[in-house]
Amino acid sequence: MRKRYLLIAIILIGLIATYFYKKQPVAIEVDVYTVEKGEVKSTVSNTRVGTVKACRRAFLAPATGGQVAKLHVKEGDQVKQNQLLLEVWNADLKDQVKLQEAQIKANKATAEQACQLGANAGREAQRISKLFKNNHIVSEEAVDSKVSAAKSKQAGCNAARESVTVSERSKDAAQAAVERTLVFAPFDGTIAEINAELGEFVTPSPPGILTLPPIDLMDISCLYVSAPIDEVDAPQIKAGMTACVSLDAFAEKRCSGTVSRIAPYVLEKEKQARTVEVEVKLTDPKDLKELLPGYSADIEVLLTSKPQAVRIPAEAVMENNRVLLVKDDGLLEERSFKPGLTNWNTVEVLSGLNVGDKIVKSIGQDGVVAGTFVKEKP
Repeated sequence: MRKRYLLIAIILIGLIATYFYKKQPVAIEVDVYTVEKGEVKSTVSNTRVGTVKACRRAFLAPATGGQVAKLHVKEGDQVKQNQLLLEVWNADLKDQVKLQEAQIKANKATAEQACQLGANAGREAQRISKLFKNNHIVSEEAVDSKVSAAKSKQAGCNAARESVTVSERSKDAAQAAVERTLVFAPFDGTIAEINAELGEFVTPSPPGILTLPPIDLMDISCLYVSAPIDEVDAPQIKAGMTACVSLDAFAEKRCSGTVSRIAPYVLEKEKQARTVEVEVKLTDPKDLKELLPGYSADIEVLLTSKPQAVRIPAEAVMENNRVLLVKDDGLLEERSFKPGLTNWNTVEVLSGLNVGDKIVKSIGQDGVVAGTFVKEKP
């Protein structure tokens, strides 16, 4: 009989234990973050995608239109400053230069002749003047005639010399006309694109009408990122601030950038937020490696930072600066805190949380609310 009662008691205890076990809430697995100290940066980022650009880029065309006679480069060539790139047909203009050179030689010979005659006439005038002063062998009229002739011939000499100068200026003008048919590199760079073929006619772009330039020259040794910053954030940015550049084409950030220019006006475009264009120049050769103008890029300008601040991930923060604190028994408790520096990834905690506290990162997970029991995901 005693054994029977004992067996019944054991069964009852088991049933009661099973009941209370089933009534116990099931803990939800969540991502947990332990509050710690570390660097927190206050940054500003662009609102729309930016673009990598070359510091110097020139769309080159001859100053005068004509038929392409010579192309001295091809796409991808490295060129030096003042190197000849393209030549429009200019044989007639070059002949004009040669004609002027010949004219200069002729004028110099004429000037030499006129000046020799002028010098000889001057000497004759001096001799006859001396004779007149010594013994009046010659008449005063003869002296006047010789002196006037000498002055006339000297004036002819001067006129002939001026003719040489005029012909030299004419040659310069003819040479300038030739140079208007030539395209030179204004700086060291790389030929990015050529939009002309031998025999084609090229012309400068008329005012207000954009046409493809015969040659697109870039200096890709110096690159920068131009990106729009919201007008609200722009006043915080100053030239010289440190900035990081992120590119879709590469995984790693490039943080050798500095703010080199802030546009002096707000860009207003229809159906878009008003922005200020900010340029970030990359200075480290390693960061410039493999970069090409035209890549899409984002900038992150560093405003200030704290190296040892209590911090939490931004993804763990709910509205009105609240977090879900994991208590020792696994129960979630809603906790408010006072934020400091913030960025897209990290938030500084000034008060309300302590180092070592555990908070939930996966705040959007179903069922994760204050009063729920949770356990950390393995």
